[in-house]
Amino acid sequence: MNLLRVWSCLILFLLNASIKRCPVLLAGCNGLKVLGKLTVEPGPIFPLCSDLTLYCSITHCQWSFRIYLELDGECVGYGERINCSTVKFKLYKVCKPESEAVCKLKKDWPEIIGGLDLQGGLPPDQPTNIHCETSRNSALINCSWTRGRETHTPTTYSVLVSRENGTQIHAEEIQGTFTLARTMLDEDTKYQMIITAYNRFGVSKSEPFSLCVDVVIPDTPGITQIVFWNSSLAAMLYWKSPESSAHLRTYLRFSTDDGSWELREGTELTKGLIRVDGLKPLTEYAFQIRTCKSTSALTHTNNHNSSTSLSPSRRVLCSKWSPSARKTSPGKGPSQQLQVWRVLGSRETDGLQAVTVLWKPLSPEDYSGEVKEYIILDNDQKQQMTCAGDVSQGSVQVPPGTQTLSVSAVTSYGKSPLAHVPLRHSGVVGAALRGLAPAGGSAVLVSWSQPATEHWPTCGGEALRHYVIEWWSGSAGLHWQRVDRDQNSTFITGLTDGVRYNVSLYAVTSSCVSAPSSGLVYSQEQKPVCGPIMSALVHEDRRMQIQWDELPVYEQRGFITNYTIYLQTLDSKHAEHRVTVSSSEPRLMWLDCYQGVLVLLTASNSAGEGPRGGPTSCPPADPAVGLVIVVVFIATVFIAIVANLMCWSCVRKR
Repeated sequence: MNLLRVWSCLILFLLNASIKRCPVLLAGCNGLKVLGKLTVEPGPIFPLCSDLTLYCSITHCQWSFRIYLELDGECVGYGERINCSTVKFKLYKVCKPESEAVCKLKKDWPEIIGGLDLQGGLPPDQPTNIHCETSRNSALINCSWTRGRETHTPTTYSVLVSRENGTQIHAEEIQGTFTLARTMLDEDTKYQMIITAYNRFGVSKSEPFSLCVDVVIPDTPGITQIVFWNSSLAAMLYWKSPESSAHLRTYLRFSTDDGSWELREGTELTKGLIRVDGLKPLTEYAFQIRTCKSTSALTHTNNHNSSTSLSPSRRVLCSKWSPSARKTSPGKGPSQQLQVWRVLGSRETDGLQAVTVLWKPLSPEDYSGEVKEYIILDNDQKQQMTCAGDVSQGSVQVPPGTQTLSVSAVTSYGKSPLAHVPLRHSGVVGAALRGLAPAGGSAVLVSWSQPATEHWPTCGGEALRHYVIEWWSGSAGLHWQRVDRDQNSTFITGLTDGVRYNVSLYAVTSSCVSAPSSGLVYSQEQKPVCGPIMSALVHEDRRMQIQWDELPVYEQRGFITNYTIYLQTLDSKHAEHRVTVSSSEPRLMWLDCYQGVLVLLTASNSAGEGPRGGPTSCPPADPAVGLVIVVVFIATVFIAIVANLMCWSCVRKR
């Protein structure tokens, strides 16, 4: 028995953890014991957003038992103890249509006392927007209406059809759509329809609806073929109708995978043929069409799938939507030209000139598929070179007299229009750079003065097409961008701090390019990374002439403003002497110094002073002066020795 009880508890736990509707299952399954029951007031089926009172009763109780309630797996509290066996729980504003309540006994291993399902619902809204429709050859009249908000409980609709004099001819209770046999109605008689909706929470009745059959909708057309001609994104829809289309107007709608329909009035080329423009590439479309006898039909029915009212007050005469016809649109070929530029190289002895042609990739929104290759053509549209689809430049050799080159991108679904780049220089500056200013964030603001006129005599009076800005450095290479002719400033971005860029501005017409207007700029200056190399040219008594080299560009990290010369002794007790030299002055000067003094040199820019360069020592005194002193000293010592010896000789004779 103990083993059986353990297995029962284990099964009970697994069911409670994994089965969503555990309380109902536990209450109805044989062999699974529950400890009591759970009841609710006013009842398990209640008006939505009501307050509920739940009572949990345990069969065998002890005052020490702790009983709590779970709602949809979450604990809502321990409730109020009424007596030993019953605990009351209050739930306020229960607005969830379906909930599961479980009453449990708290132990090391919680046990279920009882459970039940809570079902909330709403009374039905009044049926509105009643529409009935039939076609010329149909034997049935189909009616539908707007049901309003979701009731979350079964709702029944009672449909009553009667003559104007009150004689009932048809009554039916339904939960779906309503269909009435057309033979039940006389052609010249008016009828009245009333729809009553009811469920356990309430009843609602529609306004009387006038029904007659003296006007019918057109028969449903059908789409016979969909064609995308010449890889175009315009779809051609061929369709036909069982009846004459002489007085019918055609409307269409289409959808993609998202399920929403886009209503559109297509271009009717001929009867039975409609053109639909503005489609997306490589997209599967579902097309439907319908025919109407008046243009007002679209205004009345564009929000309904097949809404044709037979009420004389509206007389909307549209057919049902046709069955869906599906077709996937082809890929899109590029429609925009590439942005192109060129860099001219040296001319060879045979007259050929090297030209590097540059281009920007196509915008991904302008084509579908992949770029397979680029082709470069000359003046006569003869192919000069083919480049892979993952490169952005190509180099060609062009003969004298070549004025332009053209570039086109070849994709999976077509070629881009040819983009032309002129090779001829006008020799005249088209627009002068006005300023190069750091703009923060590794960017520089470039501004220029526009030419007084957009036409250049040296280019045959051609109009300005656009500007091209180049910027390059030894480490970052060449970059460029095209700017619209109406602009006089732009930002260049992606620059590296501490790197000097040479910026050039060109004005471009259809057949020539202006001479560049150039300037140097840093996006942000940094301190120099090294000190200048210094050398001593001439040594003299207590002075010397020094000269230093300009720092390499990659070590300057900014525009050098001045150099600082430091003179210091090996003895740190003496103060350091400093001399500042402007960068505009010659890098050559005389220094007054004496033996034992070290000379050091630094370079500075707007970001600060760089490190000191290698030291140079001041030279000793002139070697010729030292030699004279030594000779005089030796001669003096020699004379003193001779005189001393002579004196000692005299003493001995005496």
